[in-house]
Amino acid sequence: MQHVTLGSLDVARIGLGAMSMAGVYSREGLDDAEAIRTIHRALDLGVTLIDTAEIYGPFTNEELVGRAIADRRDEVVLATKFGFVSHAGAGPRNLDSSPANIRTAIEGSLKRLGTDHIDLYYQHRVDPGTPIEDVAGTLAELVAEGKVRHFGLSEAGPETIRRAHAVHPVAAVQSEYSLWTRDQEPKVLPLLRELGIGFVAYSPLGRGFLTGKIRSRDDLAADDSRTSNPRFADENFEHNLRILAEVEAVAAEAGATPAQIALAWLLAQGEDIVPIPGTRHIHRLEENVAAEGVQLTDEQIAQLTALTPPAGDHHTEAQMRMLER
Repeated sequence: MQHVTLGSLDVARIGLGAMSMAGVYSREGLDDAEAIRTIHRALDLGVTLIDTAEIYGPFTNEELVGRAIADRRDEVVLATKFGFVSHAGAGPRNLDSSPANIRTAIEGSLKRLGTDHIDLYYQHRVDPGTPIEDVAGTLAELVAEGKVRHFGLSEAGPETIRRAHAVHPVAAVQSEYSLWTRDQEPKVLPLLRELGIGFVAYSPLGRGFLTGKIRSRDDLAADDSRTSNPRFADENFEHNLRILAEVEAVAAEAGATPAQIALAWLLAQGEDIVPIPGTRHIHRLEENVAAEGVQLTDEQIAQLTALTPPAGDHHTEAQMRMLER
């Protein structure tokens, strides 16, 4: 697989998001053994960037990834995240990027992942209660101590990115980006290119919608968190299926799957963009990785770029408030 750089960090062109292996969407059919086999197959195919977070589970996803890479650590660019668990008592889903909390978080992540360093350590969401300069300064200390190799931000806006980068180099910003989530294009991507920062695209398949495998809300398990996502809501679903049909038309023309088309379009947006499609199944992983070989024509790229915007926000209202836009 082709390699690119995120800042100064070398990674394969497509990564693997491990979030769904923790049942963040649904716990139906969870199988740790299959998830570990999927991670092993990813490494066999040349994937290097494996992405997790302490909040996934919480904590259990890091443990699973740690077991999976125990004998293959040198093949992995290991990314995890802090700041969405308050270790001082408030607990999970409470923003806390205070220096003390970061130091507690890194020790827990290192232990669960069975490693002595994190290759890419992200602030999961910007904490309005902690100046970003304090966050970046703490990460600089962790880099100096050898516990972290590279510093990242997730869902940060331009001002936060500039301020953090002025204290310590930011290797990558991770945010949602796909054919139908394009809000990073006007301001964030140009800034990252100005500063030499890479971009990691999570949910590059629109939380599975762009795979074409979800044809109705009945295809989602009863406990699936996507049932609360506005784009999967009854009033938006049919509209968004019509957008999917446009992607499927390009896929038929190109001899690829809709998922591969969505990923190939992202890859065409620049060599500083690395998508991390998530899956816990080997056949989906293999389909995703094969997207690197899909060559879209200029006309197909233009057609996809001009897709009708989807109906509904890409997060719930509460989640949207945590994104810097």
